[in-house]
Amino acid sequence: MPYSSVNDLPDRVRLHLPYHAQEIFRAAFNNAWVEYGAKGEDPEEAANRVAWAAVKRKYVKNGDVWVARDRA
Repeated sequence: MPYSSVNDLPDRVRLHLPYHAQEIFRAAFNNAWVEYGAKGEDPEEAANRVAWAAVKRKYVKNGDVWVARDRA
């Protein structure tokens, strides 16, 4: 189901991603939930794929820590 705030995100997201990445995840998840749910697909699975892809466009995992990608 869509998340109303970053505080509602699952621990695997909330405890490991920087706050900005959590905001990206939440926005992408919520948008994908609506879009894919309307198409009759499993919205949870599709929304998670879309949300993680959105996070990975701006952040990269360096060891155990997610850091912002270089802008260059």
